[in-house]
Amino acid sequence: MVSAPARRALVREWIEGGASERCALAAIGMSASALRYRPREDRNVELRERILALAHRHRRYGVGMISLKLRQEGRLVNYKRVERLYRQQQLQVRHRKRKKVPVGERQPLLRPAQANPVWSMDVVFDRTAEGRVIKCLVIVDDYNQHRPKKAIGAMTPATYAQQLANSDIINPGL
Repeated sequence: MVSAPARRALVREWIEGGASERCALAAIGMSASALRYRPREDRNVELRERILALAHRHRRYGVGMISLKLRQEGRLVNYKRVERLYRQQQLQVRHRKRKKVPVGERQPLLRPAQANPVWSMDVVFDRTAEGRVIKCLVIVDDYNQHRPKKAIGAMTPATYAQQLANSDIINPGL
């Protein structure tokens, strides 16, 4: 398939060679209006140059910021038009590489030297088959993993957990 401008040039050659316009058009299968067609001037040339200039000046700006800058300059330009021209020029925002934070040397957790100075506690939640919530307070000695008490209840209030933790720390042999 030959393009329309190439066919126009061929018809003009035949006409200059002595053929009538009608015969040349009929032979190629082209209409007279297609022969006389004059393409419009590209109205985006100036806008394309301005978009390119803004993109080079502000490297981190994408389509949205460039269209905003154009509006601030007083140009009433549709966002989709700016987007299309931006894409035609194959512009894109350069993504910065993330800085990798150097990982410090990992230190193992210090274990206590004797029993009772460091205790850990945790509240574990579970549900029964009926849907009731069960809370379990677990207190553990970090030195020897000794669990003096487990408090299990449907509703363990915070004050009860505090009292239980204090009694375990004060009386660790329970």
